[in-house]
Amino acid sequence: MTTATAAPEAPAPAGPVAGGNALAGTRTLIRFALRRDRIRLPVWVLALFLGTLATAGNFKTLYSDPEDRANAVRSMDSPAGLAMSGPRHYLDDYDFGSMLGHQMLGFMAVLVGLMSVLIITRHTRAEEETGRAELVRSTVVGRHAHLAAALSVAVLANLALALLLAFGLAGMGLEDGGTAGSLLYGFGHAAVGLVFAAVAAVTVQLTAHARGASGMALAVIGVAYVLRAAGDSGENGTLSWLSPIGWVQRSYPYVDNRWWPLLLCLAFAVVCAAAGFVLSTRRDVGAGLRPERLGSPTASDALSTPLGFALRLHRGMLIGFSSGLFLMGAMYGSILGDAEDMLKGIDELQEALDRIGGAGVAESFASMVMVVLTVVAAVYVVMAALRPRSEETAGRAEPLLATGLSRARWVGGHLAVAMGGGTFVLLMAGLGFGIAGAASTGDGSLFPKLVGAALAYAPALWVTVGVAVVLFGWFPRASQVAWVVPVYAFVVGYLGQILQFPSWMNNLSPFGHVPRLPAADMNWLPLLLLSLVAAGLVWLGLAGFRRRDLETK
Repeated sequence: MTTATAAPEAPAPAGPVAGGNALAGTRTLIRFALRRDRIRLPVWVLALFLGTLATAGNFKTLYSDPEDRANAVRSMDSPAGLAMSGPRHYLDDYDFGSMLGHQMLGFMAVLVGLMSVLIITRHTRAEEETGRAELVRSTVVGRHAHLAAALSVAVLANLALALLLAFGLAGMGLEDGGTAGSLLYGFGHAAVGLVFAAVAAVTVQLTAHARGASGMALAVIGVAYVLRAAGDSGENGTLSWLSPIGWVQRSYPYVDNRWWPLLLCLAFAVVCAAAGFVLSTRRDVGAGLRPERLGSPTASDALSTPLGFALRLHRGMLIGFSSGLFLMGAMYGSILGDAEDMLKGIDELQEALDRIGGAGVAESFASMVMVVLTVVAAVYVVMAALRPRSEETAGRAEPLLATGLSRARWVGGHLAVAMGGGTFVLLMAGLGFGIAGAASTGDGSLFPKLVGAALAYAPALWVTVGVAVVLFGWFPRASQVAWVVPVYAFVVGYLGQILQFPSWMNNLSPFGHVPRLPAADMNWLPLLLLSLVAAGLVWLGLAGFRRRDLETK
C-alpha cells in the first residue's frame, strides 16, 4: 500500500507581501553586490584615481614655466579649444589646479558616468534579464531592494573615488585652491557620477534589456557632453547649464571653489532616483515600461542565417558607435587647423610629434589623435566579440545550437559583425575626422589621407577580436581580460608618446605596429602580418569553443 506524502508547505513570501517593507533585504544585496564587484570596482576607482594623479603630475612637468602656461592659455582660448576642455573662466588664472579642472573635469565626468551606469544596469536590469532577480525576490526581498542596493553601491564607489582624489591631489600641492579645491574637485566627480547613476535607474525601467538600458543612459551622457561643449564654445554658455557636466565644471575647483552647483547635481539625482522607484512599480519583473514591438509573423531570409541574426542583435550598438565616432572625429578635426598654435611652446608634446614625423604639425597631431579614435573603436569590437559569451551564459545559445546550427557558424556570425562592424566604425571616424579636418585646415588633400589612416587600423582591431575569441573559446570565465587590449593601447599608444615610454612597450600592442598615417609612409607588410595573426587567433578560439561544454548561469 502506497502512502501519499504531503509536500512540505512553501514558506510564505516576505518582503512587500509579508510585512510591507519594499526595501527588505537591501543590506544583504549590497554586501552581495560588493562581493561580486570586489575586483571590478577597485579597478575602476583606482584606474580613474591613478590616471588623474598621473595627469596632474604631467601638467607640472609640461607647464613648469609661466610662459608655458601662458602659451596654453592662448591655445585654449578659442571656440574649438574650449569645446574640448571647459569654460573660459578657468583661463583667468591658469595654474596647475585650474588647468586640471579645465582640461580633465569634463573628460573624467564621462568616465565616472560610464562606471555608474554600468553599476546600476549590472545589478538591476541584468539580474532581471537572466532571471536571477525573480528567484531572489521569491525570498525575503522587497520590491525596491535591488534598485536601492545598486544605487547604494554606486554611491559607495563614487564616494571612494571622491575621497581618493581629494586627499591624493591635496598631497600634490596644486598651488592656489589648496585642500578646499581638491575636496571640491573630488566630490564633483561623485556628484556627476550620482547623476548618471540616477539616470540609469530610470532607463532600466524603460526596456527589458540591459544593453538597451545602458545604451539609453550612455546616450544621455553623450548629449550632456555635447551640450557642455556647445555652451562653452559659445558666447554666453547658456547651453552648458542644461548639462550636469556643465554644472560640475562651473563649480570651478581651484579657482572660485563654488559648492552650490553640486547641489544641482544632487537634486537632479534625487529626482531621477525617485522617478526610477516610482516607475518600477508600474511594470512586472523582467519587463520594461516600453512595450515590445510585435515583429513579423515570419522571419526574413536574413534572420534565417547566423550572420543576419547576429547583425540584428548588434545593430543598435553598431549604429551608436558609428554615430558617436563620426561626431568625435569631427570634433577633433575641427581643431586640426589650430593644432600648431595649440601646441606651440609645449616642448614635451612637440617632441612627441617630432618622433612621429610628418610634413607638418597637423599631420603629426592627426596621427596622435587617430590612436584615441581607434581605441574607442576597439571598445566596440571587444563588446561585439564578447556578445557570444553573454548569449551563452544567458542560456540563449543552447537552444540555437541544439538545432542543425554548428558552433563555428554561430560564433562566426558574431565575429563577422565584430570585425566588419569595427571596420565600418573606423570608416565613420575617418569620415568625420577627414571632413572637419580638411575644412579647418583648408587642405582638401587631408580628407583621403585621414580616411585611409583610420582604415589602416582595421587589422589591429581584427587582432583584438582574435584575442577575445581565444579567451572565449579556451578560458570563458576570463573573457573580460580582453579589455586589457584597448586599455593598454591607449595608455602606451597615446600617453606613452607624451611620457616617452620605451618603444618595446608599444610593440606589445597590435596598434603599435600600424603605420602612423598620415605622418608616416604606408607599409603594407605589418598590416598583412596583423591580418594573418588575427586569422590564426580566430581559428584557435573556434577550436577551443568546439572542445568545451557550454556554460549557462
